[in-house]
Order: sequence, then structure tokens, then C-alpha cells
Amino acid sequence: MVLNTISVGAAVTPTVIETSVSHYLNRKPLRQKPTAHISYHVGLNLVRKFILESAYHTVEELQAFTSQWVPAPHWVYTKDVDIPERHILKGAECLQAELGSHGIKQVGGRQWWQWRRENTPLKAEWIEMRKDYQERKANGEQGTRIMMYIHGGAYYFGSVDEHRYQIQRHARKLKARCLAPRYRLAPQFPFPCGLHDCLATYLHLIEEHDPSSIIVAGDSAGGGMALSLLIVLRNQGIPLPAGAILISPWVDLMHSFPSIAGDGRLDYIPSHGFIHKPSVAWPPPTMEDKKSDSMPSGLAAAAAESRADADLNAERGFSISYPADVDDDDSPHIPSLELDGKIVQIRDQIQIYAPNHLLSHPLVSPVLQPSLGGLPPLLIQVGGGEMLRDEQIYIAHKAANPTAYPPSNETLDKYDPHRQVISKYPPTDVQLQVWEDLCHVGHTLSWTRPAKYMYRSVAQFGAWALARAQNRPIDIPEDDFSDSDTESAEDSDPEPKSGSGQSEKAVGVAGDPLPPFGRHMIRQRVDRHGKIHPLAPAAELPALQLQPEEIGTLKEIPVRKWLARQAQWNKRFASTKTRLQAKLALQVKDGYVGLLPGERPPPSALAGRRTKDMPRLAKIKRSWGLSLWSGWGSNFDKMAQRDEPPKPGRSRSRSRARSASRPKHPGHLRTVSDMGQAPKVDEAGVSRLTPASAAQSRPDTTTPLPPALIGGQGTVIPESQNGTTRPTYDGIAYPFKLKADNGWDQNSSMVTLDGAEKSEV
Repeated sequence: MVLNTISVGAAVTPTVIETSVSHYLNRKPLRQKPTAHISYHVGLNLVRKFILESAYHTVEELQAFTSQWVPAPHWVYTKDVDIPERHILKGAECLQAELGSHGIKQVGGRQWWQWRRENTPLKAEWIEMRKDYQERKANGEQGTRIMMYIHGGAYYFGSVDEHRYQIQRHARKLKARCLAPRYRLAPQFPFPCGLHDCLATYLHLIEEHDPSSIIVAGDSAGGGMALSLLIVLRNQGIPLPAGAILISPWVDLMHSFPSIAGDGRLDYIPSHGFIHKPSVAWPPPTMEDKKSDSMPSGLAAAAAESRADADLNAERGFSISYPADVDDDDSPHIPSLELDGKIVQIRDQIQIYAPNHLLSHPLVSPVLQPSLGGLPPLLIQVGGGEMLRDEQIYIAHKAANPTAYPPSNETLDKYDPHRQVISKYPPTDVQLQVWEDLCHVGHTLSWTRPAKYMYRSVAQFGAWALARAQNRPIDIPEDDFSDSDTESAEDSDPEPKSGSGQSEKAVGVAGDPLPPFGRHMIRQRVDRHGKIHPLAPAAELPALQLQPEEIGTLKEIPVRKWLARQAQWNKRFASTKTRLQAKLALQVKDGYVGLLPGERPPPSALAGRRTKDMPRLAKIKRSWGLSLWSGWGSNFDKMAQRDEPPKPGRSRSRSRARSASRPKHPGHLRTVSDMGQAPKVDEAGVSRLTPASAAQSRPDTTTPLPPALIGGQGTVIPESQNGTTRPTYDGIAYPFKLKADNGWDQNSSMVTLDGAEKSEV
């Protein structure tokens, strides 16, 4: 059956009904979990069922389904743009310089990854609230809040259309313009194609906008891509953005951290990884189907096997031998592991994004970078129940303390042989939020309470990073009625208990102003109600106990899961896989067109499989299923676009519970300022603030309100920590403005205040 709205609906409807019934019949195990909320419980199981159902379809079918057109709501302004060819060429030059001669040889050449099907341009989409767009155009402004958002999808599915309902929420909460590149997807366009597109998009941005006005963000694979992009910018001397937001980033494609060995019951990502019905695009041929001289270096398998064994290995995707039978000169790029006294060599390509010999490349798995220092401030949001949790916790600590978390000596010998990079860059300031029991990219379930708090935290961090880079306050929308959520008495849980059995009090609420960074980190554990608690010490986190040699290597439990998955799938699709791979091997033998001499792209790359009669791209049609899903996810944004706030005594939600420390004012703005939480550093890595001045600039909740200063002609001017007409103290803006001709700069927040001309406050 074709993957479309009808087939997906038929597959997920029983799951929705079953979850809804079981949620109320079996509530006790759900207490103090995000699944205590039925909206989260249903959404989680719905996404999980969709991913499991997609496994029975080809990669091409999933790509076609998730790349369909989804109309934008009328209150969202969108505009497609073509990235100029000069930025694409410049991006290729920068990426070639970053890869170096060894990296270019690893990826298979300089040119193949620059090819675009049918000479289609690289496109990106601007996404902005229509009201913000109209206000910006009326003022003749380009905008000083730009978010470049890289969507996720395991590098091989998803689209800007599918993710727009999430991107528009970020745009609304930050009053920003979002630019989302439509980058090329694997397996047809494997690494480094997508990274090249994102780099070109960023180069286009900084030609028209100051880097201090840009935030880079991404989720899942997009988060990993964003981190690799920042590393390329840092290494190539390209101006860095004001900050970056990494949402559940995928940074270890070798699956070497402990959390990947879990059962995944709190996540929608399959515990065994992604798998699909075989097709022309995936999986690519193995060595048993192709001659060794036609394969990229590192993909060749042992040629001494009998034809019968080769056929078996091609069918199941791996070979089994005893240690004594394995030649020491066998290709080191074939992932292998000893299980039950036997050597298992994985010959099928493990990940769709890149061939096996590139999975340990630091731009594919950024966790293996020599250093993550010298980057702009990072917000890393982690789902406590997701399979990729540990690698995300690890990179947060690695960025904040680069020398304490080095890669293995083997990795350093390849990518930093002189040990210069590892100590070259200063620590990166990182806000790490681990959301208790939450799934991968909780923002996907945008209508749920945890997701709303996650969006608030993103907006708060983004505004702070922009304020810090631009040296001025940033106004963002106050939390409004659309961000409320229903909470029944059954959903209310007591405060979590500490180890001593005492109730553990929260230290804040997600979306509160950032506290000072301690040792370049803000370490937070956030519950499903958005309450912030201190994160456990590093010594108690399993992710931080691994030795450098253990990171980026195969582990027993993930490999056993992969083998079990292969055994199950081979029973169903073995003959299909063998037939397709034999067909591809014949095509390779007959030859393709358009490949330059010396270029050796990976087997899955479409650039190396071009034929004269290659069919043209199919016309994109509207997806009613994705439209319904996006409409569900956009409901709260739609409510926020209503001109009038709720009338007194009438609420658009049943729950009006709010943070006592940060009351809501529907339709109003609040000011976010840099209070010196993270002192800036110069190019040499030296802090621009002395420790004393940095301490003075940090908010202190025990400090009484500032005394007023008496100005001329009897005007009372309050003490302020900024230089605009809207004074602030400890991150809180006074509810009035000062006359602009007294030496203060105008602030965009003035448009929300009383416009009467007064000389006194």
C-alpha cells in the first residue's frame, strides 16, 4: 500500500483509540510522567506508530510523504528565496578547506556533492508572523532577530513544510524572522551535501544581516548539522552568530553512549534504529554486489569469501567469522565487534546519512570533534527519556570544558595530530536543560504543556543571546493565554522527592531570566510542569563516565538490536533486497553519466548513479494528513493572533496557573537584557570583564530596589542597568519610559507604551 494520508490514517487510528482508552483505565503507571497528560500520551504513541509503519515502505515513499506541500496559516507570512550561486560556490570552497585533502579523499572527491538534480537552485523559506512582518515593513526595517532553522528527520526525511508549525512558534515567541533551508537529503545526497547547503544559506544571511542579529537553531539531525556548521564557521574564520539552539541534537552516529541501549519506552524513536523496505535508493550495494575497484575507499569487504558465503552476507548485511580467520590487513573501515566468541563485520551501510567509514568523521559525529570550545553561547535541550540523551549531555559538558572531554588518541591522530585544536579555543557558554522523561524533540508535540515550556526557554535564551551580542535589551511577547494548558486534579503531582525523602523545591520556571553561568554552564533539570531543579553532579551522570576510547565505537547491545532487526527484516524482504542490489551492481558495471574523473561518491549518492533517461522530479502535491497535523500543532499560535485578550473573568483555557515570579500580561512585551551572565571574550579568549565587574553585573535577588537619582528640574530618574529610554534593573523593565532627548537611545519596546510626549517619568 502506498504511503499517503489514507494509509497512515488507517494505521494510526487504532493506536489513538487504544491509547485514549488505556490512558484512563491504567493511569497509575503514568503518574509523574509526561504521559500523565492524555494529549502527550496520544501524541507520543501516534508519532511512534507512524515511524514503525513507515518501515514497511521505501525511503523514497517516506521522503515523498513528508515533503508534500502544507499551506501556511493566513496569519503566517512565508516567502521562498533562492540562495545565490556565489554563496553556494563560496560554501563549497570553505567546506573543501575544512575537509582538507584527507577529508576530500574520504568523501570521494571535490565535485560530486555540489551537483544538484536538474540544476534546481538551493531554496530557503522565510517564516514570520504576518503581524510582525507588517510592522517591520511599515518601519522599513530588515529585522535584527533572525533565526536560521535547520529541520530534523534523521538526515533523510522531513521538510520545511512538515516543520513549519514548529518554526512559526519560534518566530512568534521571539518576534523573529526564521529562514529555513531546503537542504538536500540522504541517501541520494549523503554527507556533505546537506552541510554544504546550510553553509551556503548562512553565508547568504551574513551578507544581508549582521551576525549579531542571527541565531542558528536545529532539531535532531538538524541540531547535529547546526553544531557541525558552527565548527566550520569557527575553523574557517567566518563570523559566528549570536548564539545557537540545539534541540535533541544527534551527534553520535556510532551509537556509543549508554542511553542508546535502553528500551525506548519513553521515546518514539525505534530502539533498533530506522529501517525500510529495500528500494533503488536504499540500502546501497555492498562489496559482494560490486567490484572492489568501483567502491569508495573503506567500503571493500574481504574478497577471499566463497560465492555462497558472499551471497549470504549480501542478503543479511553482515558476516560472521572466528577471530583467527580475520586478516589483520582486512579493511579497517568495516565496523566489527566480537560477540559470543565470533567477529561480526557489518557490511550493510548502518546509517542513511553517510557510509560506514565516515560515521566517525567529526563533521558527521560532532561528539568526536577535538574541541567544541570557541563557539557562541549554546542552549541544548535534552529529553530525559530519549534514546540519544547521553550524547547530548556529553557534548554540553565537552563544549563548556573542552580539555576535560577529549576524543580518543586515535581520533586526535587523524584530525588534530599536533594537539593544537584541543587547547586552542576557550570554553563555550552552555545552558543545558534535561527535561524529565521527555521524548526526542518534545517540541514536535507542540500542543502539550512540556513543549510550551520548551518553546518559552528557547525564546528566553534566544533573546538573551541577541541582547548580549547587540548590547541592547530585547523585547519579546509576554507569556499569553495561548500558552496555558489544562490540568486536571488527576494530573497534579506532588513535588518530587529528593534522596532524603524531603520535597525538592524548584529553583525557577522554564522561561525565567537566565542565571549566571557557573564554570561556563547553566545545568538544569526541568520537570513536566516547567519547574527547574538542579541537575545531578557530573559524577552521577552515566554519559560522563565513558573513557575517550569508548566514544565512537560499536557497542554490544546496539549491535545485537541491529542484528535482531536484520534477521526479522530479511525474512520479509530478503529476496527484494538481493534483486535490487544485483540490479544496481549491473548498472554500476554498465556505467553512468556526468561523473568527473577521480570522483568516487558513496554507493547511495545519486550523483554517481545518473542515467541519460533519469526521470524528472515529481510534482509536489498537498498533503491533507500533514495539513491536519500542522493545524493541530498550530492551534495555540492561532489563538495568540487574536487581537483582543480574554475578557475579565473569562479564560480561553481551564487552567490559569502561572509563575508567581513572572506574571503574564496578555498582549504585552517583556524585556530581556544581558546582565553579565556570561562575560564576553575577545579574539584571544580573554574576558572583557574583570571578575569583580562581572559579579557586579549579575542579578542578585537579595539586593534591595535601587535608590532613585535626582535629576535636573525635579525630574526623578531611577537607577538603570541599560542605556535606553526604558530603564531596567535586574532584568525587569520599569513600566514607563524616559524622554529620548536626554541621551538615551530609542528602544523598539516604546511602541507598546504610552505614546504621550512627557518630560517627566
